[in-house]
Amino acid sequence: MEPLNGKTDLSRFNNSWYNHGPRWRLVAWFLVNAFLVNTYLPLPASLRIAILRLFGAKIGTGVMIKPAVNIKYPWLLQVGNYVWIGEKVWIDNLSEIVIGDNACLSQGAMLLTGNHDYRRATFDLVTRPIHLADGVWIGAKSVVCGGVQCASHSVLAVNSVATRPMEAYGIYQGNPAVFVRKRTISA
Repeated sequence: MEPLNGKTDLSRFNNSWYNHGPRWRLVAWFLVNAFLVNTYLPLPASLRIAILRLFGAKIGTGVMIKPAVNIKYPWLLQVGNYVWIGEKVWIDNLSEIVIGDNACLSQGAMLLTGNHDYRRATFDLVTRPIHLADGVWIGAKSVVCGGVQCASHSVLAVNSVATRPMEAYGIYQGNPAVFVRKRTISA
């Protein structure tokens, strides 16, 4: 017997339940982000941080935000102290993202809190928060998926995809990322 197989019907897609905030704030952020944050203009990181704080981001001290960083909703972002965010990082935060102290997001890394339920004909939007603990390093062009928690000082290697929690001091690699060894930090 052949299994039942429905079809996707995007005409029935409805994410009206999702509250991203007032329209004026979205439009204002879209314009400010395009010209002052997600740009290669040689603007100081302190200006980017001030703008993000103005739009509701909670950002600690000593944070470095490089050019061409894209943040969907700063009001859903919390960044600790001495965090580095590299060029072309994409923080797609439909849900809250918390980044602990001394964490590093390398060039082109992506934090994706939104996805779709492929089992539903309506392709429903699903959002889940991401938490990066202190000392986490997300390698260049790596992806952290919604709902993932990266424990203290864990590492996601270059071009890897984290779909499950990462243990403290673990180094993870691949797609999907798997544990490969322990991280040892010397003084």
